[in-house]
Amino acid sequence: MTEETKITNAKQNRESHRIFISFVGFCKGVVMAVLRRWWSGFLAFLFPPETDKWLGALRIGIGLQLAVYTLFLRSDWHYLFASTGRGLVSRKLGEAITSFDSPLIPKLAWLVAAGGYVHISEDAVLSIAWACLLCTGLLLSVGLFSRVAAIAAWFLHLCAAESGGLFAYGADNFMTTGLFYLMLSPLPDRYSFDHWLLKADVGNPQLLGFWRRVLQVHMCFVYFIGGLAKCLGNGWWDGSNLWRSLTRPPFNLISPDILVRFEYALPILGISICLVELGYPIFIWIKKTRLFWLVCILCIHAAIGLAMGMYLFALVMIVLNLAAFGVGMSRNQSLTAELTAGRSEAQTPAFNQRESARPESPCRRNAA
Repeated sequence: MTEETKITNAKQNRESHRIFISFVGFCKGVVMAVLRRWWSGFLAFLFPPETDKWLGALRIGIGLQLAVYTLFLRSDWHYLFASTGRGLVSRKLGEAITSFDSPLIPKLAWLVAAGGYVHISEDAVLSIAWACLLCTGLLLSVGLFSRVAAIAAWFLHLCAAESGGLFAYGADNFMTTGLFYLMLSPLPDRYSFDHWLLKADVGNPQLLGFWRRVLQVHMCFVYFIGGLAKCLGNGWWDGSNLWRSLTRPPFNLISPDILVRFEYALPILGISICLVELGYPIFIWIKKTRLFWLVCILCIHAAIGLAMGMYLFALVMIVLNLAAFGVGMSRNQSLTAELTAGRSEAQTPAFNQRESARPESPCRRNAA
């Protein structure tokens, strides 16, 4: 091989290496650009700027739900949560079952034990817990001491729900879920007494958007799993599950004669419920179908409350759906204008105070 051939081959190798390095750099740049775009889109999805309208709706709805819940249980509170020999079912049995999941789950036994150290009887502790639960619900409804009330309400309701686990059902679980999100969300909102009286600042729009997004994704998982479980059996396809639900005491508010008369509608209703729940995670995000799907799911829960007497379950599901996808999702006013108005409202008192404290300039005195 001649010297010229060696030089030519070396040049070709260097050129090929340079082209390869350029191609790898180009591919790396394209991949990084795509990843940055996806990451930016993911962050924009997780932290969309939101107003606090949804938080106000969640706070008021969950507060009213909690107040109604405690009032409903007023006459049976001690009967449900008393210890062995004095209640319907011993509270210790429900707490023992709960302890199998985790011994760290809050229970009413913790409060009873704490009251025993200061010589407070069990009945007195249960009465105090009931009164505190009612007060936290009322405080949340009006938005006074919202953060403290939300934390106390979540803890007390979780204690009651876990201690009465044998009597708990979906309403208790979703109430705990709603209180959990309310406890972590950036309270207070602009519709609360904390904002009006204590002049507390409104939360960050991105943080408000994050917690609403988490609630939205949670609701999508709930309905998708529920709809998928319904579709796997044949009871919802032939209407037999609806028949059993509507004729089983104490949910048999509708006369069986009426159900027999309209028995052909039960399979249609069962299939419709399956489709609405299964399609919830898809069509609730589409702007053109969001209102229709939201109305359908609200009608389902309203029908459950009216036809089966499950008023608390219907109310908490309506509140969670309205907070997640109802309030503020279809806005006539631009989001930027609302956020600006909220910030201006929160900053006006502090701005006026700074302006009044600022010394008058010579130009102002001359102008005067």
